[in-house]
Amino acid sequence: MAQHHSRKTRRLIAVAAAITASGLALAGCAGGGGGEASSSNTLKLWHYEGADSAMGKAWAEAINVFEKETGAKVEFEEKSFEQIQKTASQVLDTDAAPDLMEFNKGNATAGFLASSGLITDISSAVDEYGWADKLAPSLQTTAKYSDTGVMGGDKWYGIPNYGEFVGVYYNKDAFAAAGLQIPTTYAEFTAVLDAFVAKGITPLAEAGAEYPLGQLWYQLALAGGDRDFVNDYQLYKNPVDWQGKEITSASTTLKEYVDKGYIAKDVSSVKAEDAGVSFINGTSPIFVSGSWWFGRFVEQATGFDWTLKEFPGADLSLGSSGNLWVVPENAKNKDLAYKFIDITMRPEIQAIIGNNGGVPVAANPSDITDPKSAELIDTFNGILAKDGLSFYPDWPAPGFYDVIVQQLQGLVTGVQDVQTTNANLGKQYDEGTAEFR
Repeated sequence: MAQHHSRKTRRLIAVAAAITASGLALAGCAGGGGGEASSSNTLKLWHYEGADSAMGKAWAEAINVFEKETGAKVEFEEKSFEQIQKTASQVLDTDAAPDLMEFNKGNATAGFLASSGLITDISSAVDEYGWADKLAPSLQTTAKYSDTGVMGGDKWYGIPNYGEFVGVYYNKDAFAAAGLQIPTTYAEFTAVLDAFVAKGITPLAEAGAEYPLGQLWYQLALAGGDRDFVNDYQLYKNPVDWQGKEITSASTTLKEYVDKGYIAKDVSSVKAEDAGVSFINGTSPIFVSGSWWFGRFVEQATGFDWTLKEFPGADLSLGSSGNLWVVPENAKNKDLAYKFIDITMRPEIQAIIGNNGGVPVAANPSDITDPKSAELIDTFNGILAKDGLSFYPDWPAPGFYDVIVQQLQGLVTGVQDVQTTNANLGKQYDEGTAEFR
């Protein structure tokens, strides 16, 4: 066991850098602060959601409910995503550990803490409170880990109370002006892309310097794959065939998207922010990206009507639970932590998430009064109903995010061909996942 932890500790250095660089997790500035009390009647809480975010608003109300119902106080310390991500393994092994904190899901993050004994196996609390009944199978995957820290295990180490997914944002006004319909099949999708190109419009907002292009690549692989492909890629069930049909199709199609003008030729230098803004300002009528943009688009993409749908023709979509509530092994007040988690799973708290642009996992549909939010949640629930959440392409190996960005840049600029790109990706994937397999 000591050797296992030593290997994991060496890996954490690369993991922290990779997660910070990835931009795939949404990090905000947490508000508020607390004193130094750590009595048995105080819950020490860390999270990094902005006060104006859907989760920030919901959890602020959860604090009010918690304090009223329990008589205990919440000591909320301001932490950033980077602070928690980079220092967790050191702080959680001391008396300074909080009772409850938000932490990033996945093998290299929550899985690492679980396998290192730094966070609590909360399986008994899950049974006591009935949380499993509120979470779809693909949401449970990122909350449960094996002894080696691989998600999808048999022990619960966290609870998510919101979700996220990648879909397709469509500018409905641009479609109407072009005489086009929102596609429901992949053939219709590519026909729409061709139609926009014929009108001199580059249809897809994309970014190859950061995550969006890699997510589109993985979505194209998912379109030709099934749950077995996801389990092999994400959970190491069987070796991934990097020259197989799923990945070959994804890489080939992505290159074709650039060659056909669906994506701008300079995509390799474009960042995610630029891609999102090009959708907001109406330059690009289609954007394949995550639900984390939804709230911002509600506020800023006000010059036209738009919608968010599943990627057409695919049963599988990028996405997962949101980040997890985890209880450090050194927490002084675990029972209070479980009580707080349970409050955040209540319909009234879930509704706050849902009515503020978030994606709740256990809301009553009738409680979602905002029509735009209801549409978002309905799309997410449709993906859950098909067990469609398939996680993210960089998750399996520490540092794999940067590998994907670099290799796809080489592909779309023509520096390397599809076979070489896939081989390079496979080599880095195999090296990064060797200790899990």
